[in-house]
Amino acid sequence: MNHMNGLIERAYGVLDGKELDKGLAMELSAIHGKDIPDLTALAHKVRIKFSPGTHICTIMNAKSGQCAEDCRYCAQSLHSNADIETYPMMSAENILTAAGRAYSNGADCFGIVTSGHGYTEENDEFHEILAAADSIHQRYPSLDVGTSLGVLSDGTARLLAEHGIRHYNHNIQVNPSKYGVLVATTHTIEERMETLRLLKRNGIRVCSGGILGLGESMTDRVELAYALRDAGADIIPLNVLVPIQGTALEKSAPPTVMETAKTFAIFRLVNPHAVIKFAAGRETVMKDFQGMLMLAGVNGFLTGGYLTTRGRSVGEDIRFLNEIRVFYS
Repeated sequence: MNHMNGLIERAYGVLDGKELDKGLAMELSAIHGKDIPDLTALAHKVRIKFSPGTHICTIMNAKSGQCAEDCRYCAQSLHSNADIETYPMMSAENILTAAGRAYSNGADCFGIVTSGHGYTEENDEFHEILAAADSIHQRYPSLDVGTSLGVLSDGTARLLAEHGIRHYNHNIQVNPSKYGVLVATTHTIEERMETLRLLKRNGIRVCSGGILGLGESMTDRVELAYALRDAGADIIPLNVLVPIQGTALEKSAPPTVMETAKTFAIFRLVNPHAVIKFAAGRETVMKDFQGMLMLAGVNGFLTGGYLTTRGRSVGEDIRFLNEIRVFYS
């Protein structure tokens, strides 16, 4: 009879409301093979106890490309040669139409995403976003509205709160100490962390996560999990890198399925109360294993496609959710 790995047994204290010791999390990041399903089973138990329910989000790319930042993974950067569609800010009317589709498809939250450094001052684009949010609230009052607009100031964060923005996505992507090496050099991690603080100060729920496959180690992933805990992230989207031709990471290999499962489980143990959302790579990289990964502590996903990469159809995802919902009650 096989006994459970002692490290995992020690981690069961999370079910009693104890915080996961960082040293233990680092040790757990090194487990492998047959121990990983035991770890994911614990993460699933923690999710059921501390973060019940599911969170289904749909996003729209309201302004695409022409971004001056040099994020190594991003097809929308001017530093990449990726072949993507670029266009300026959409009108509030077009954004409302997209929100209507998300509402009809059963999404809990509709996210408005724009390329670029961010909005530290009000301008015409920012006012168009506020107008779109107002229209969505009026037409679909039960639909949560989120935004992902880059770096903010206290003034622009406050305006988003005043216009009913419930969630704001601003990923820190990787272990903060590695951001300048693995992600970008044209802005700093401190700018991003300050935006998270401004969101909290203005009562907007923080949606912040990262990407697996940027060249980080398992130790870096543990550091990211704790950085997000310390930042008070309410929703943690985890992406598995989808290498895009023309970007600096076009030849990168994604992490293995078991490595990904272990990472999701550790994020759940470190952040028991957060929504952990599986975003890019769920269908295109993980493929046949996405159901297993959705039972590794995850209770949310992005549906209907991403920014510059294709996802599954909303209909397929609704059927998928209905099939695994029994595990989420």
